[in-house]
Amino acid sequence: MVQNLRIDDFDYELPDERIAKHPLAERDRCKLLVRHGNGVIEDRHFADLPQLLPEDAMLVYNNTRVINARLRFRKQEGALIEIFCLEPVEPRDYAVSFASTSSCSWNCFVGNSKKWKQGVLTMELKVGSRNIRFNALRIGREGNASIIEFSWDTPEVSFAEIIEAAGEIPIPPYLNRSTEASDASDYQTVYSHVDGSVAAPTAGLHFTDRVLEEISSRGIPRRELTLHVGAGTFQPVKSEDIGEHLMHSEFIAVSRELIRELAATDMRVVAVGTTSVRTLESLYHLGCLAWQGIQTDELPQWYPYSPDHPRLSVNEALTALLGSFEGDTFMASTRVIIAPGYEYRIVKGMVTNFHQPRSTLLLLVSAFTGGQWRAIYDHALDGGYRFLSYGDACLFL
Repeated sequence: MVQNLRIDDFDYELPDERIAKHPLAERDRCKLLVRHGNGVIEDRHFADLPQLLPEDAMLVYNNTRVINARLRFRKQEGALIEIFCLEPVEPRDYAVSFASTSSCSWNCFVGNSKKWKQGVLTMELKVGSRNIRFNALRIGREGNASIIEFSWDTPEVSFAEIIEAAGEIPIPPYLNRSTEASDASDYQTVYSHVDGSVAAPTAGLHFTDRVLEEISSRGIPRRELTLHVGAGTFQPVKSEDIGEHLMHSEFIAVSRELIRELAATDMRVVAVGTTSVRTLESLYHLGCLAWQGIQTDELPQWYPYSPDHPRLSVNEALTALLGSFEGDTFMASTRVIIAPGYEYRIVKGMVTNFHQPRSTLLLLVSAFTGGQWRAIYDHALDGGYRFLSYGDACLFL
C-alpha cells in the first residue's frame, strides 16, 4: 500500500553549498536535466526547452503571484511580532479579500506569539500619497494558525495595496538568509498575475519571455491555471510512514475553457511545476467524485488510491466535473498526495526543480519517474547542478 511507504527511502544528503542562494542573472541559462521516457538522462540548458518539448505538447503553468505575506509589527513595549499571512478567512475568496477596502481576516502564523497575548497591533505606513494606520487583532485560532483581523482607516485603499506596502516577500527558510530587494522580482515568475501564494511555483522561475515566445513559435499552446502555494509546501514528512502524514490543503482555480480543452485533447500535457501537476491531476479525481455524486470542495489526500474510485477515462471525469459547477471558473482545494503507486491521468510530462529530501514533492517525482528519482538526483549531484528554489531544472517526459 502507498500509505506504508517509508520516508527514509526518500532521503539523500544535500550539502548546503548545493542549495542555490540566488538565481542566475539570466534565468534561462540554468542547467536542465532531461530524463527521457526510455530512462536516458541528458544534460542541457533551460534555453533549450522549446526544442525539447514534443510537437504535440500542451504547456500548462501556474499563474499565481507571491504576495508580501510577511508582516512585521512592533508593540509599544518594543517586542517585534511577525505575522505570516497564509489564506483568507473572511471574505474567503482570494480576489474579494484582496479587494477589501476596510477590513478582512486571514489565517496566519504568528512569530514571537508569547509577546502578543491580547490587544491591537498597529503600524503606520504610506500607500501612494496616503498615510494609513494599519491594525492587526487576533480573533481566534484554526489548527496551528491564528485568525487575524486586519483593518485600516483609509477605505480608498485595498488590502492588496496594504500588504504590498507593508509586507515583504517570504523567501524559503532553507535559503538561510534574509529577504533582499532582488527577491521581489527574482521570486516571481514572468507570467505571474493572480495574487495569493506565500511561496513561488519555482519551476516557473526559469522561464523568460524569450523562451515563451520560442515555445509559441513552434505552435505549442500555452495554458494557465491557478494554485496558490501554501506554507505547507516546505513541510517535511516527519512520520516514519507516509500514511501518517497530513497533506496541506491548497486552493485551485481553473477555467471552464481549459477543463473542456483537457477533456477533448489528444495532446501531451506538460505541466510546469509540481503545483500545476497537483492541480491537473486533482481535476481528474474531483471529476470522478462528481461522477459518483459526491459533492465536495476539497479533494481528500488518499482518494486516488481508494478501492471505491471509479477509474474513469479523462474525458468521462472532466465531463462530469464540467457538469458539477456553474460559471466560468472551477474553484476548490486539494490535499492530494502523489506518491509511488499513483497512476498519472492527465500529466504526460513535467518541468520541475530539485526538491528537498524527505518531501512530498520528491514522492511526486518518484511516482512520475517509476521510482528512478535516486539515479536522477545522483546524476545531478555528481554533475554540479544547483538545488531547490533558485537552483537548476528538470524536464521529465
